[in-house]
Amino acid sequence: MALNDFVDSTAANPLGRPRGIWSALHLDPILLFLLLILVSGGLFVLYSGADRNIEVVKAQGIRLGVAFVVMLVFAQLDPSVFRRWAPWLYGAGIAALLAVLLVGVGAKGAQRWLSIPGLPRFQPSELMKLVVPMMAAWYLSRHYLPPRFRHVIIGLAIVLVPMMMIIQQPDLGTSLLVGMAGIFVVFFAGISWKLITAFVALVSVSAPMMWFFVMRDYQKQRVLTLLDPQSDPLGAGWNIIQSKTAIGSGGIEGKGWLQGTQSHLEFLPESHTDFIVAVLAEEFGFIGMMALMAVYFLIILRCLYIAVTAQDSFSRLLAGALTMTFFIYIFVNVGMVSGLLPVVGVPLPLISYGGTSGVTLMAAFGVLMSIHTHRRMISA
Repeated sequence: MALNDFVDSTAANPLGRPRGIWSALHLDPILLFLLLILVSGGLFVLYSGADRNIEVVKAQGIRLGVAFVVMLVFAQLDPSVFRRWAPWLYGAGIAALLAVLLVGVGAKGAQRWLSIPGLPRFQPSELMKLVVPMMAAWYLSRHYLPPRFRHVIIGLAIVLVPMMMIIQQPDLGTSLLVGMAGIFVVFFAGISWKLITAFVALVSVSAPMMWFFVMRDYQKQRVLTLLDPQSDPLGAGWNIIQSKTAIGSGGIEGKGWLQGTQSHLEFLPESHTDFIVAVLAEEFGFIGMMALMAVYFLIILRCLYIAVTAQDSFSRLLAGALTMTFFIYIFVNVGMVSGLLPVVGVPLPLISYGGTSGVTLMAAFGVLMSIHTHRRMISA
């Protein structure tokens, strides 16, 4: 008897209906297949972006393997577990961010990591990309939706507290992603257009204050470089100029795998991390970029389907926010590499070299699979 037949004939849900192997493993095969395509293609591009350094590819492969295990573990947990633990995880996250500010490990002028004896060094702010929307969804789902004004204010406070702590590290890119993840929850809860308009007006008015009192000199320089990269072509504008050159030189079909001149001749900085999409565009051209965007689009479409079909407010709010956060990752990275947005250090999801970010993203996909596969069957 084949494995699928065995599982289908022996496993049953609480109502006695047959279950397939994917339901037994609490995995969504469509989403899993798309993620495997994305990760496989990412390792292929990373080999070129890392200048044929196979050790970098092996290290990334190990990290992604760990990330898939994390996804599998999260997928086994019922969404009620995330709802029940959300306040505790949020409190632990705030404590970890406070510890980073007090005793964190610094590198390249930033203090973003915690080093605990016996554990690998990690970045608590990355975990808040998952915890903050979880906490916001927990709070808002406990009240009637759409939320009242005071509930919206408390929901925004849940988001802004960790966001401001992350800005102090400083890490503007991660703080924006954490903030957007939480704000999407508030938006999906059904706030009125009057509140949305008031929020946009508040952000617009506070922008000058952020420029003078919040943003640091190097962050201001990034904005000025975006507006005129040629003002400092050998300094602050170098990254954007070389990135745009690489993207434009790829044309329609690209120069071919391992044939990119900007990355292999070391004109393009951070070619295996934040600017890896420029490597892909140069070597695979417009066609390669469209193929990558198509995979991303299908992943987002599947995740939105999971969000729409979720059976309770907490799951819908959380799934929608996690999906849109993934979209923001893509939008910000491609925007900054192509010179449409300031450089804020946001990696291309599951393509750029990195550890904590990939694990966090795969944990989010595990939560989405949990929401989809733990739906309670409604008897006829």
